[in-house]
Amino acid sequence: MNVREFTIDRYDEVVSLWRRTPGICVRDTDSREATERYLRRNPGLSFIAEVDGIVVGSALSGHDGRRGYLQHVAVEPQHRKRGIADTLVSHCLAALQREGILKVHLDVLTSNVDAQDYWLRRGWEWRDDLIRFSRPVTLATDVRSGAAAKKR
Repeated sequence: MNVREFTIDRYDEVVSLWRRTPGICVRDTDSREATERYLRRNPGLSFIAEVDGIVVGSALSGHDGRRGYLQHVAVEPQHRKRGIADTLVSHCLAALQREGILKVHLDVLTSNVDAQDYWLRRGWEWRDDLIRFSRPVTLATDVRSGAAAKKR
């Protein structure tokens, strides 16, 4: 296995992996353009794993200057249980630490029990003291009216 920095020239292979990975949602924010912008903004922080030149794993990471974020940690099912995810995450955490980032967050879908177990077994803390809110950025929405509010 080789670990390499995730560069946009590998986008098609990586997004294909994400689409095949249960528990990972590929959305508009994962477009080639958005991913390229993310990688440019966070150089040297996201990685892929290759076996015989084929992408079998990915891990994106970035930061906002205070906190780091892991996203789309994925490994092909037939290559799991070989330490690939652990290796990718270690690369991300080391790169974030070099940037001075001391705490990292990640999101896991509530339906993705396998991922929840994976992170818990590795000492990540389950946070039940917060709720994530999301919304698209639009100029025409009046945030005071709550017109865009939607409870899941």
